[in-house]
Amino acid sequence: MDSRQPRWTQTWLGGVRAGGADLGYPGERLGLPERGSGAVAGWGRRIGAIVIDWLICTWAIAQGLLGFSTADAGWVSLGILALEYVLLVGTIGMTFGMRLMNFRIASLDGGRPNLVQVLVRTFLLILAVPALIFDRDQRGLHDRAAGTVAVRL
Repeated sequence: MDSRQPRWTQTWLGGVRAGGADLGYPGERLGLPERGSGAVAGWGRRIGAIVIDWLICTWAIAQGLLGFSTADAGWVSLGILALEYVLLVGTIGMTFGMRLMNFRIASLDGGRPNLVQVLVRTFLLILAVPALIFDRDQRGLHDRAAGTVAVRL
């Protein structure tokens, strides 16, 4: 094999950066700033927000207000979480947890997501797996399918 030719494993075995590609910062391809308001919200903020929202839906609403037992509260909480996402992200662009963690959901044009985007994003988020698979802009499959991005306030 000619040593001057690049190895075909160079870009996937050692990662994309091994091939010399500069990926930039998360959100650069989307035209978002690197830091501050409007930058891509990091995973710490996003995980914190979903935990806060889940606790609100489970303990405060499902068990506290509606009186469901711990065993039954799981499915009810999931439904309440989906309803919270559709209503709050659809109207103000963020849930309670997102507000506390200082970020919102935006369309790729920077505006509030429309109803179809919110429904697609919520459905896929409830499935959980799409949220765990993400790209270099830190957008999960649910965000990519819906055409949305989580940005800092």
